[in-house]
Amino acid sequence: MMEKICVIGLGYIGLPTAAIFAKAGYEILGVDVNEKAINLINEGKIHIEEVGLPEVVKEVVLSGNLRASKTVEEADVFIISVPTPIHEDHTANVDYVTSATESILPYIKKGNVVIVESTIPPRTIDDVVAPLFEKSGWNVKEDIYLAHCPERVLPGRILIELVENTRIVGGYTPEAAHQAAEVYRKIVTGDVIETQAVTAEMSKLMENTYRDVNISLANELAKISAELGVNTLDVIKLANRHPRVNIHTPGPGVGGHCLAVDPYFIIEKAPELSPLIATARKINNSMPAFVLDCVKKLVNSGGKIAVLGLTYKGNIDDVRESPAMEIVSLLSEHNFQVSVHDPHVNQNQVFFPLHNFKDAISGAECILVLTDHNEFNELDEKCIVMNMRRPIILDTKDCVKTYNDSIVYYNFNNLYDVINNKIETLI
Repeated sequence: MMEKICVIGLGYIGLPTAAIFAKAGYEILGVDVNEKAINLINEGKIHIEEVGLPEVVKEVVLSGNLRASKTVEEADVFIISVPTPIHEDHTANVDYVTSATESILPYIKKGNVVIVESTIPPRTIDDVVAPLFEKSGWNVKEDIYLAHCPERVLPGRILIELVENTRIVGGYTPEAAHQAAEVYRKIVTGDVIETQAVTAEMSKLMENTYRDVNISLANELAKISAELGVNTLDVIKLANRHPRVNIHTPGPGVGGHCLAVDPYFIIEKAPELSPLIATARKINNSMPAFVLDCVKKLVNSGGKIAVLGLTYKGNIDDVRESPAMEIVSLLSEHNFQVSVHDPHVNQNQVFFPLHNFKDAISGAECILVLTDHNEFNELDEKCIVMNMRRPIILDTKDCVKTYNDSIVYYNFNNLYDVINNKIETLI
């Protein structure tokens, strides 16, 4: 067993990764630039929301297997797990990966395993990371074992999937792939597959691109169905009864640091050869404006909208690339009064005030559901009827169960009247 692992980046992936390795008995040093996060972790606490993570972090910090620092130290294995955002032109920003790599260079020893878990464009290991080591005097094919092992976990199940999911380990050399794979085989019960670095890079991107394209098909179907008077959700449910069909569900857009970002990493490398991927991105990016149009046909400008949910998926606290954040901005720009409630988001994550449920809906003319948190499955219908100016729900996530005849409910199954201005409740 490798004695010490240094994890660079203690965010939504890095911290759970560090915790899982620490629980398996490794000595783990977690490194991050966020001093507040470091202090919390060293107290056995966490700065993000993930099921089961608080208990594991507390356990491994108390055992001495995990500690956090702003400073890198020598280790046997280095795992880089930092963000890769996109520039305004949708090209990848690999500055964090570059900085993280440069931060470990003074501490590298011959025989070290260096693994980049960050999602990166194809050929980043070959064209960006490896040259940094070469420039520092290392022979990357002989002195160290450089590899890419992309994370492929679902928020809310990260601790489970880090262990159970198949891992794809792409090495700069075949031996690097093997050495990096051996690190994961100590904790992973699923398959650990060895391949080339560029293949691993592209496989991760295509996993999320497949889903993004599928969602764009559902979103385009939702727009067409609203125009024609077709029940979108019923169509999808029936089409999916075919044994080889799996249409995803429509929604207010696509968010998160994977589906809304990864396809661009492919597009930038081959823009003329990726029209389908680019079109899917445009369709999904158009959904916030589509939601705004629906709201404008339900409520006059100046009316109050109660937004429920800011995160890009249910039961997490992650607002990165969330379409809900864009929709809130669009509503404000079009002179709506916007009141937001999200039980999973802290005030310091957003630039506008958050409210409790009753305050958010009081005087509102429409509840706009943008995230499928469990808390929104059963809303207080008595509170809605008593406190809203008009009890209307526009549910873009098909998660709210309503039983009160006094509440007007819309989802992607019945938008025809909204789109075509045939709603009786329109003022």
